[in-house]
Amino acid sequence: MSVKKKPLVVVTRKLPDSIETRMRELFDARLNLDDTPMTPQQIAEASRSADVLVPTVTDMISEEMLKHPDCKLRMIANFGNGVDNIDVTAAHARGITVTNTPKVLTEDTADMTMALILAVPRRLIEGATILPDGKNWPGWSPTWMLGHRIGGKRLGIIGMGRIGQAVARRARAFGLQIHYHNRRPVAPVIAEELGATYWESLDQMLARMDIISVNCPHTPATYHLLSARRLKLIRKDAYIVNTARGGVIDEDTLVKLLEAGDVGGAGLDVYEHEPAVNPKLVRLAKAGKVTLLPHMGSATIEGRVEMGEKVIINIRTFLDNHKPPDRVLPSML
Repeated sequence: MSVKKKPLVVVTRKLPDSIETRMRELFDARLNLDDTPMTPQQIAEASRSADVLVPTVTDMISEEMLKHPDCKLRMIANFGNGVDNIDVTAAHARGITVTNTPKVLTEDTADMTMALILAVPRRLIEGATILPDGKNWPGWSPTWMLGHRIGGKRLGIIGMGRIGQAVARRARAFGLQIHYHNRRPVAPVIAEELGATYWESLDQMLARMDIISVNCPHTPATYHLLSARRLKLIRKDAYIVNTARGGVIDEDTLVKLLEAGDVGGAGLDVYEHEPAVNPKLVRLAKAGKVTLLPHMGSATIEGRVEMGEKVIINIRTFLDNHKPPDRVLPSML
């Protein structure tokens, strides 16, 4: 009796052990055990031999790669919710199925967003370095390390999807007033639950908020959504938090405004050119004007395992000739 050949699945980065073990059981899985990022050339070579590619958000899957006559891919099972790293239109035109891992990292990302909303006005990172760095601390003082209260402040959420709503629920518990800008208003029952005020005009909302949280996906329409012009609308004492994608903000302009004191501060987990981080942002962080995190908003063990499980379900469903539950189509972007 002949044994059916397992499909070749190439995984671009190191995944949790339990996920890699299961992939080895189910597929002819080619793993990246040392987690060294694959080069574009290596990914292109993988596309010419693999049935399924499992990239991450840092792996660019271009139109040129997908249109190559030797491209053998039948499926791209993205390990991540955002698919701005994949030319979904080109994949669809080639008959390649694309999937992602939605609804997994909502709570983790919202937790980190809320952490930054707290950290920036209350100067938590600055305070946390005083004792470990051996700096002279004379003791409590009525006027030392003063930050700002967040209760009663206005939070403007850009992008009221799953993560935006999860942020709003947390922020409301801290006494923040919830405002939001979205392509369309959320359902009335959700708006009532969150006590949320809808702004059709992003410009008008930005000019009135105390804290702004970026929670929208990165698409061609949201690239530099916070443009130089819009950033200049923000109040001088306001704070910006971004746990979405770095490209949503014109980072160079944000840096200039922070240096000039024209924005109160920022909490950033993502960067426009990551993994490169603007050296000026690093200097601002050392001066206590910004809080910088290394893209760890979704970095929980539970979240990464759930993502891997979704990838496996999508692949198995596809290989069984059924529609994967998390298929991504160009019309959805």
